[in-house]
Amino acid sequence: MSNPQIALPARDRRGRALRDLRISVTDRCNFRCVYCMPKEVFGKDYQFLERREILSFEEIARLARVFRDLGVEKIRLTGGEPLVRRNLEQLIEMLARIPGLDLTLTTNGSLLSRKARALRDAGLKRITVSLDSLDDAVFRRMNDVDFPVTRVLEGIEAAAAAGLSPVKVNMVVKRGENEDSVLPMARFFRGSGHILRFIEYMDVGHTNGWRLDDVVTAREIVGMIGAEAPLEPLDPNYRGEVAERWRYRDGSGEIGVIASVTQAFCRDCTRARISTEGKLYTCLFATAGHDLRAPLRAGASDGALREAIAAVWSQRTDRYSEIRTANTAKLQKIEMSYIGG
Repeated sequence: MSNPQIALPARDRRGRALRDLRISVTDRCNFRCVYCMPKEVFGKDYQFLERREILSFEEIARLARVFRDLGVEKIRLTGGEPLVRRNLEQLIEMLARIPGLDLTLTTNGSLLSRKARALRDAGLKRITVSLDSLDDAVFRRMNDVDFPVTRVLEGIEAAAAAGLSPVKVNMVVKRGENEDSVLPMARFFRGSGHILRFIEYMDVGHTNGWRLDDVVTAREIVGMIGAEAPLEPLDPNYRGEVAERWRYRDGSGEIGVIASVTQAFCRDCTRARISTEGKLYTCLFATAGHDLRAPLRAGASDGALREAIAAVWSQRTDRYSEIRTANTAKLQKIEMSYIGG
């Protein structure tokens, strides 16, 4: 039962409600994508978190219930790569029991063909797959572990067959790497029933060598596609939706563009993130988090956890993408592999 002294939903200092929670279930990944976990940093000797440092499924589920009490309506499981976390279906079953919660997951798709049915049976309703090119050579170069694109496509189809549809497909576009794949991706997924979304290359963390010159803007992407297949804008599904939606005029589907570099959406951001080891982050570009694992393991009550989380959120002023400069881009930010996308 919620503390009556905490106004729901919890709101920050800019009046933004706490509606969405992203939970990283592992800091490990079987890819070494150049914009997220570059091999020169996350090599064979990289020290990942030990098992005792990672939140257990029971701890994650308990925090999820507390956040639900604070007004959270959607939880997205992320990583690293969430499907490398053993027995993840058990966590999904636990979270699916929480009333009124929209549960989804983001994956690189590498293990999806054999796990899609179990995920759906456990209670997962929707899924997002990261796919940065249909060109096998480009895709292998970007994931940097020589993983073939056909296996990700098999995973997308397995997810759709299992009832996790429409599948959302996310493509991070980096100039000089895969911008030539934009049109082939649009052609392939147009009319498929899946929703393709293009993401501007972002300065998440501090190890991916981000430069503004590497960003292919959302405007460029929409222009490229629209020149071949005319588009028209769509209204957002809900306030705070990160993707700007566009529909093919011939009715053959829609695309989305996520433009946190060139068209900041901080004003309506309702997302919090929990890292693999249980720290609460109030921004994707945060430099510090708030420890929730310690009070969890020290026996804090649900009420105490609610008050601690509400106190953090009530002081939130984050608007990184609105104030981004060359200097802020160089800050020592938390890596995306700890808090997901």
